Amino acid sequence: MSEKFDAIIAKKDEAAQFMVDEITHICKDMPKRDPGSDGERIACEYMAEQMKGYGCEKVEVESFKENPGAFYGWIHITFTLAFLAVICFFQDIQILAIIFIILALLLALLEFGMYKKVVDFIFPEKTGTNVTAIKSCKGEVKRRIFFNGHPDAAWEWPANYLGGGVLFEGLIIVAAAGVIGYLVLAIMALCNGLTEGLVTTGKWFFLFFPFWIYMFFMWNRNRIVDGANDNLSGCYMGIAILKYMKEQGIELENTEVGVILSGSEEAGLRGAKAWCEAHKGEFQDVPTFIYSYDTIHDPKYLLTNYRDLNATVKADKDVSDLFMEAAAELNIGCKAGMVPPLGGATDNAAFAQGGFRSTGITGLNHKLESYYHTRRDSYDNMDLKGLGDCFAVSVRVLDKFDEGAKQ
Repeated sequence: MSEKFDAIIAKKDEAAQFMVDEITHICKDMPKRDPGSDGERIACEYMAEQMKGYGCEKVEVESFKENPGAFYGWIHITFTLAFLAVICFFQDIQILAIIFIILALLLALLEFGMYKKVVDFIFPEKTGTNVTAIKSCKGEVKRRIFFNGHPDAAWEWPANYLGGGVLFEGLIIVAAAGVIGYLVLAIMALCNGLTEGLVTTGKWFFLFFPFWIYMFFMWNRNRIVDGANDNLSGCYMGIAILKYMKEQGIELENTEVGVILSGSEEAGLRGAKAWCEAHKGEFQDVPTFIYSYDTIHDPKYLLTNYRDLNATVKADKDVSDLFMEAAAELNIGCKAGMVPPLGGATDNAAFAQGGFRSTGITGLNHKLESYYHTRRDSYDNMDLKGLGDCFAVSVRVLDKFDEGAKQ
């Protein structure tokens, strides 16, 4: 292993403070960074300029079109269809009730379960921002590594203040159970007629209505959180590596080092999907690994996600294993895991689906805590040890990856 990289690892605490200082600056001095906003673009342009100063000869700020309102807006459509289905059920129009509920559930599966663009065209179009920065190597390119984070921030989830992810996900599960319950009743009524017992049961199911109504207000469209942990922490993981490589005078012989800032992750991985489309067929000349970081906070939850997108997408095993090996060498705790069902996704899922070799690195409890997508996700609630540990492991990953280029 390189002594210069060891010297960088020894500065992990200093690097963590650098990250917090820069994240504080963006949160305090720049506009809010909702997907497709001026704030997202301004933050991207600021970080792009930093990376030019840290030795990236190729820095491209890229724009893409998106409809960010669709990622939560589908919920309004789904539960409107559910209410229409209930009306049809009591009017004994069971075929229509079943169709409405199937459409409602299918929309939920495609828009959230698979992050597909189904109803995006209904919502206003905005312009998102990505950044691709590459530090060239001195000789022939034999390997390439990207560190990735998303610069945008989320809409506020009010329920998380009270019970974190347990309450947030619990409310969604109860609401979904009510929709499925009416589907069962409608099928039974279609087969056997609308009996008095089914009508009575259907009225008892009115108890699900408050949960359905809650779904229309699940997120606060008028407040964007700071997104310090989620996910400026991920953006600055790669930027910090570039900074300390510059300070140590490290110029790699055969390995390109890059950073991808993929905007609008909170709108359904839209920036990462756009990046994959824009760079389709590129970076296939040599082994290229992408490490996608999301919410690097608590060191005891440092995790390599071998599956992503509600556990439906596989990460690259070699890319994932390398991170685990690097953590073990440094005696830094890192577990192998996955983004679970109802856990959403990291941008790794889009890269993997786009044919790139990638994995997702997270530093949060997947049983979400009260700072996730709330005002508590701010610059004064960051974990220096969590940032420093992840930084150290990432530097070792780069060191080990570059060693492979010399063989």
